[in-house]
Amino acid sequence: MNPLILSIETATLEGGVCISEGDSVRAMLAGDPALSHSNTLLSDINQCFQDANATIQDVQLFAATSGPGSFTGLRIGLATIKALAATLNRPCVGVPTLQAIAHTALVSEATVALLPAGRGEVFVQLLSVTRGVTELDEARHLPPAIAIERYGSFPTLKWVGPGAVIHRDLIESNARERGFAFSVAGVNDSETSGDGWLLVSDAVNLAQHVAAIAWQRFQASELEQAESLTAIYVRPSDAELKCNPV
Repeated sequence: MNPLILSIETATLEGGVCISEGDSVRAMLAGDPALSHSNTLLSDINQCFQDANATIQDVQLFAATSGPGSFTGLRIGLATIKALAATLNRPCVGVPTLQAIAHTALVSEATVALLPAGRGEVFVQLLSVTRGVTELDEARHLPPAIAIERYGSFPTLKWVGPGAVIHRDLIESNARERGFAFSVAGVNDSETSGDGWLLVSDAVNLAQHVAAIAWQRFQASELEQAESLTAIYVRPSDAELKCNPV
């Protein structure tokens, strides 16, 4: 019998909740980017349980984005998942945000995941997506131009995530300068093969992809306990930067 999985995504402004059974989604809800996760997350979780005709006691695995992303959002999401998992004595999984973003673009040998990091900068990482998601380098916090330059030697790439959509013009101009073909596709068309840079333009509910990766981790017995779940911040918080200016 496949496990019931509760997955939440609070690294982005919108966020989302997903309840799945193995690889089958039973209920999913996108958040409201105008509202704080602290105000909506529990009610969104309750709504998903109603839609899935399930209860919190039915959950066998809890999953959440572990970062990078919004400092406040990550803390809210991880604290919620840790509390639920510890109370029910269930395992959990922390899914790096950029892995979930790369997963939305389907199969690829080289996918660049981009997420806005504030102050005009981005979180960026190169990953491959086959049966699972593999990190090909470390997540970085960079100005967009430097992030794109970092992968300028790759003639075939997928670019995905809200940061890629925001900086589409910059990505396209860099591709043209290098003589690479550039195209834009939705998620359902992103498995197109061939050389060049492909930007995946669709906005998706990342919670569904957190759920998919959590299911893969469950099958591989790569689970965590609540006390070991930690956030991946990549960069210092604004408060830390103010106290310790570079």
